[in-house]
Amino acid sequence: MPHKMTITGSATGPLREYDRYVAFDMREKGSPAAPKGLKKSTFISYTVFVAKKAFNKTGLTKKSIMHEKILVQGEPTLDIPIDECPGEIGIICFQITVLPNRNDKEVNESKDKKEAKQEASKAQQEVAATKQEEKQEPVAKEANTVQPEVKETPVQEKKAAQPKQQQPIQPRGTKDVVNFEDIIVPEAFLKTRPNPVKTEEVIEFVKRTGHLDKPLTIEKGSKVLKDGYRRYIVAKTMKMDKVPVVYDDQK
Repeated sequence: MPHKMTITGSATGPLREYDRYVAFDMREKGSPAAPKGLKKSTFISYTVFVAKKAFNKTGLTKKSIMHEKILVQGEPTLDIPIDECPGEIGIICFQITVLPNRNDKEVNESKDKKEAKQEASKAQQEVAATKQEEKQEPVAKEANTVQPEVKETPVQEKKAAQPKQQQPIQPRGTKDVVNFEDIIVPEAFLKTRPNPVKTEEVIEFVKRTGHLDKPLTIEKGSKVLKDGYRRYIVAKTMKMDKVPVVYDDQK
């Protein structure tokens, strides 16, 4: 019975499409420290063969597969012609998974920490303003010059002005805002399925901030979607009437 294998990494070459499957090359490094007395191991090159249906479910594209970190589980094969299998070992893939990007996690965690600090700072300012108000009230009563209602006005105005200091309505780089229903999605996008983990991250971002993390890219005249299909799906899921965009010739 063939030995099951699990490898991780990114594609080292372009995606190759065949009748019912796709193939791409991967490379896995050897151990950084070999046992004493043995030579250090070198990397091994693999050629992975994945059914088109399974590959499309990952949301990967010809461009993104070169940058995304993926996990492949499968069995080795020796029955593939050499021109289709340039790697040292061919792998028939049973399961392929896109792994979370560590940099994305660090950025999201940094944003969450920054927002938490801002909220804590605002809370401290409100407490300090309230204490200052309490100290001034006895003086006002003794002088009989200013009513408590007048003293409360600056604090109330400050609280009313605070929401204006929140995050902008649209993401950075937005050139225009268009009706969601006016955007035309090409057939090529409709046949793909973006990574559900990353899609959920964008949905959580919208719930937290009230807007998309990046604008969609469209053609200025026809409004045909050029980039940002994942954010288009999020906008549809969140039932957004208008979406931020940047035009293809402005990128």
